[in-house]
Amino acid sequence: MFDVSILLGLLGGLALFLYGMQMMSSGLEAAAGNRMKQILERLTANRFLGVLVGAGITAAIQSSSATTVMVVGFVNSGMMTLRQAVWIIMGANIGTTITGQLIALDIGQLAPLFAFVGVALIVFFKKPQVHHYGSILAGLGVLFIGMEMMSSSMEPLREWPAFVNLVGTFSNPLVGILAGALFTAVIQSSSASVGILQALAVGGVVGIDSAVYVLFGQNIGTCITALLASVGTSRNAKRTTIIHLMFNIFGTVLFTIICMTTPFTELVASLTPGSPDSQIANMHTLFNIVTTLILLPAGTLMVKIAMRILPDRAESEEEGMHLAYLVPGPALTRQEHPIGFSAMYVNQLRQEINRMLGMARQNVDIAFEAVLAADPKYLEKAEETEEYLDFLNREICRYISDVIVNESNEQDSTAISAYYLISGNIERIGDHAINICEYTQLLKKKNIRFSEEAAAELRGMQNVCLEAIDLLSSDPGVDADRWLDRVAAFEQKIDDMTSEFRDCQLDRMRRGACTDEGGIIFSELLTDFERIGDHVLNIAQQRVRAPA
Repeated sequence: MFDVSILLGLLGGLALFLYGMQMMSSGLEAAAGNRMKQILERLTANRFLGVLVGAGITAAIQSSSATTVMVVGFVNSGMMTLRQAVWIIMGANIGTTITGQLIALDIGQLAPLFAFVGVALIVFFKKPQVHHYGSILAGLGVLFIGMEMMSSSMEPLREWPAFVNLVGTFSNPLVGILAGALFTAVIQSSSASVGILQALAVGGVVGIDSAVYVLFGQNIGTCITALLASVGTSRNAKRTTIIHLMFNIFGTVLFTIICMTTPFTELVASLTPGSPDSQIANMHTLFNIVTTLILLPAGTLMVKIAMRILPDRAESEEEGMHLAYLVPGPALTRQEHPIGFSAMYVNQLRQEINRMLGMARQNVDIAFEAVLAADPKYLEKAEETEEYLDFLNREICRYISDVIVNESNEQDSTAISAYYLISGNIERIGDHAINICEYTQLLKKKNIRFSEEAAAELRGMQNVCLEAIDLLSSDPGVDADRWLDRVAAFEQKIDDMTSEFRDCQLDRMRRGACTDEGGIIFSELLTDFERIGDHVLNIAQQRVRAPA
């Protein structure tokens, strides 16, 4: 009769395994922060280095699913090309085999030591960076304690006939592959599912002849996490998951044929006789290394196939107001993007903010053109854009409030706080543009036209505003202080022009060259002009706190 303690031990061990993995990835994320972007940009241009990076990151966080989800997010945010993603995915499949090899080496005996050292770093040291490294070590220890717990709990299963009969059906390749894929898809961790398979093999419940087909299916099942993460992303991000799936399906078909038609399984088993966990670990490693070596020259072809499966479509302009780069809601949480999370959303925030700034520039331009023409017809278009700016400001602020609670890296926390303030200042620029544009209604109603001298001053205001906003859109570069000085010079120029033009307007009023009502409108317009300069400087000061 089945003992419920077996199930409880398995679930408890699995919980510790997955929690340890989460601790490791969170610690690595907090320690690396936005530097993950620089690492990937430098090392993924070369396919061999890209494979090594993918393997290294996955070996560190013990999860190919997490690495692949990270890659999907990077491709979606434009931080990585589809071709670069291919090499990372290949490397991730190799890196995920490290867990099985460590289990086979029985490194789990050192798990309590890893956990103790990690917790000691967290408890006895105050420096945040030390805490991050402590989380990595403690997570590794908890992970292997969980693995040991799962192994111990499953030993009695070899005495349970019903389970032995069920596992016996895995000798059928199709059944074994489907079982491995389904179980891995459910728990969303190939490392954990392979570890459980090793525990079953060590307990004598499943033989290597059956285990290999389950193992191959587990490589397919690990794709489910990335597939779920690609929902609502760009077509290139979806193609990334297709490439991941193609890689593992190709490897599964190839190795299934090899194992069915040759004594390859017996050959691998003979390398470590009497050690079933090592046999499974070695087969897992060979599966991914051989598949990578075969497909490495065909990376570009895989991209083309993915693009053929999911072709570009004629993108009509999306109806309604929408976020172009941010993925709001639960799709972006640290739990789903455990590594590279910060780099991803900081990059997406910057892109969305730049888009918003472009809309504000458009409205400033329209506003001055409307006043110069004294034509209210521009107002409707400006109000539509202003409504869009309000929407973007609201959604960006909501997005930031969702992600900042998960942020543990100080540099990235500073960056997203800066973007929060930048968004508000851009929205205020839009408000002042609308104020300027609304003066056209009064100009038309009162039949007021500005003199040539006043019109020239308005054209000067328009040009300096647009130049200042264009400078905001540029990259501060390595010399951010100099860039900030240039923006400050524009703000000072706007202040000087405001003072000069106000004096000129008073002079025109004394000479009777303009009406009182026209003078009042021009004075109000100067106030909005000056406020735009203030917000430009505010944005620049925050921009240097949020570097690319």
